[in-house]
Amino acid sequence: MFSFIRAHVADDVAHLLLSAGRYPDVDVSFAAEQIAARQHIRGKLPHWEADERLLFPSRTAAEQCSSELTACYKQRLLEDERYLCDLTGGLGVDSYFFSRRTLHVTYVECDRVCFDTAMYNFERLNVDNIAGYHADARDVLDKIPRQDVFYIDPARRGAGNARVFALQDCRPDLTEILPELLRLAPKVIAKLSPMLDIRHTLALLPATSEIHVVSVRNECRELLFVARRGTENGDPLVHCVNFTSDGGEQMFDFHYQDEQKTETHICSQVQTYLYEPNASILKAGAYKLTAKRYGVAKLHASSHLYTSDKCLHTFPGRIFRVERVFAFNNAFCRTIARAVPQANLSTRNFPLTASELRKRIRVADGGDSYLFATTLTGNGKVVILCRKAE
Repeated sequence: MFSFIRAHVADDVAHLLLSAGRYPDVDVSFAAEQIAARQHIRGKLPHWEADERLLFPSRTAAEQCSSELTACYKQRLLEDERYLCDLTGGLGVDSYFFSRRTLHVTYVECDRVCFDTAMYNFERLNVDNIAGYHADARDVLDKIPRQDVFYIDPARRGAGNARVFALQDCRPDLTEILPELLRLAPKVIAKLSPMLDIRHTLALLPATSEIHVVSVRNECRELLFVARRGTENGDPLVHCVNFTSDGGEQMFDFHYQDEQKTETHICSQVQTYLYEPNASILKAGAYKLTAKRYGVAKLHASSHLYTSDKCLHTFPGRIFRVERVFAFNNAFCRTIARAVPQANLSTRNFPLTASELRKRIRVADGGDSYLFATTLTGNGKVVILCRKAE
């Protein structure tokens, strides 16, 4: 089976299933599931994908698991804790990486196939400090040994495998189970949907001491809440991190109270350079502090685009050199495609979506040019033509 998977790992899975009759001695359905999973984790879990002995319970499990990059980041959330319990183990990626930093990990998973596959993989990976429990997280709390920290990633699938986002709709319900977890361990790390509203979620989890907003190549991937016993309705430190395509890290830490107290610095016109904060900063809402710390000005209180005459290469986000600023009007819509036939298009605080605006101006997607449609102070609508700064 492993040799068959290796030989067909780059094949189109649908075509392979249709050709199953050519391989009477192979469980092609099982092999196709393994191939599909491996295709999905390529780049996401490079070391696991390279190990031909590992198995995957399903394509969905491979899609939902943490990446190697984000799993390594979560290792940083551990301090001197020696015993960790992963209450929603899934494929076991997070458990595996936590086991590299702790003395012992307890892996809990309610799905039998997922549990068996993870335990098989742990053995193949020569992990000897993970103990497994095939059980529901709620049912195992009075059975497991004392823990220093719980890790939980509530399932975001409801009836009929439909995706859910509200914290109370996930399983287990963290808002309900958190007090019990903090009674049993002093610290809880929760991986939540990046779609959640952070301030609303913070009100539901008052024991939160830290929030980590993790992006990979400017796409928000994980929202991590760290709760501690004895913390009540504080002002948690928010860590914004973006792993860039060149292997770098953009970091920005802040408190919401500081963001609220900071005055908005607004510029009346677009200057030489345009800045767009990375996805983690935008998700966390550090709009005014970003301007203050980096000495840039916002174009509008609600636009979250920034400008300066001097290029600030350390800005945590995308940096563009402005070529021209167009007033948004009918003449612009009729003529821009001749001057700029192809461009990457974004809208910020603008009455049209990017797709609506593209249909109207008929500029093809892609290329090295960028068009930002936005609103300036005084509510003037403009489109900014720029290129990435060198």
